[in-house]
Amino acid sequence: MNSRLTSTLLTRSLKSRRFFSTLSSSSPPEPSPKFTQTLEGLRQRLAADSPTLSDFVRLQDEGEYSVEVGTKKKPLPKPKWMKESIPGGDKYIQIKKVLRGSKLHTVCEEAKCPNIAECWSGGETGTATATIMILGDTCTRGCRFCNVKTSRAPPPPDPNEPTKVAEAIASWGLDYVVITSVDRDDLPDQGSVHFAETVQKLKILKPKMLIEALVPDFRGDHSCVEKVATSGLDVFAHNIETVEELQHVVRDRRANFEQSLDVLVKAKEYAPAGTLTKTSIMLGCGETPDQVVKTMEKVRAAGVDVMTFGQYMQPSKRHMRVSEFITPEAFEKYRVLGMDMGFRYVASGPMVRSSYKAGEFYIKSMIEKDRAASAV
Repeated sequence: MNSRLTSTLLTRSLKSRRFFSTLSSSSPPEPSPKFTQTLEGLRQRLAADSPTLSDFVRLQDEGEYSVEVGTKKKPLPKPKWMKESIPGGDKYIQIKKVLRGSKLHTVCEEAKCPNIAECWSGGETGTATATIMILGDTCTRGCRFCNVKTSRAPPPPDPNEPTKVAEAIASWGLDYVVITSVDRDDLPDQGSVHFAETVQKLKILKPKMLIEALVPDFRGDHSCVEKVATSGLDVFAHNIETVEELQHVVRDRRANFEQSLDVLVKAKEYAPAGTLTKTSIMLGCGETPDQVVKTMEKVRAAGVDVMTFGQYMQPSKRHMRVSEFITPEAFEKYRVLGMDMGFRYVASGPMVRSSYKAGEFYIKSMIEKDRAASAV
């Protein structure tokens, strides 16, 4: 672990927060104890200053952590907070038309994201975003949660795709774009050069547009990570998808927690100063609060800046079933805990996805603030 990061992480001044009650007291606050600059020290400090695991256990005991999904034969209806809005709006229609004309793919559509209209239109924040999928629409892996097509030998990538994608995105008037891809284990460079070229061409056309690259794990190949991390992007994202203990259940066997965490660590090392790193996990896959908290600790200790939490939704009957619907209240607890751990931003909610417009608005604000400060 980077010693400077560890020092910053463990000496950060945190305000004590309580989830369930506010206690009034006239006695003066006790001085903060000293903790060792290790992962165990982080755990001790969080136990002393921040929400504890018992808070989540209490939520479970009182039936406020999640709701049941029923059985396969007798499923229960979705809770009210999981109701989806119908996509629409002028900008949504405009972007969809350009996509069809350019034969481009978006994760927004492939994954049937519930936030598609809000993201493409800009919503309340005015930060219009979209998530473009490059390297085709067929993945070489078969994760149990994903609805993207799979094949051991997908069609070869379009060599002109980086140019076409850059030109299409530049014409949309977006403020923030996420470029992602399927896994391409069949390619020697696993698509990393394709990624880098797309980012570079888009930056030439739209220098001020903020670009997030949501990349696969590249099988842990550091040279691939370096190509993308040094391409000029603003945010390097790679999703660990689930807690450490459920990796083999949720993801393809070629993916694993250690490999994904290493990708995020190396990206931080290779990327220019000021580049943010980001990851995301799905809840409702059968994980326990204890597993979520421990996974968060390891992700933060790896130097990741931004983390998002969302509800897993079963895309079809052949995919992994939802274990439970996590309540908005429980999502909020994870958000508060994440901020107390030292993440610069945490987006957490049932409808949050790894590429999330509201989160991207705050990330955009963070990047602009950082650059303004460094220019002084």
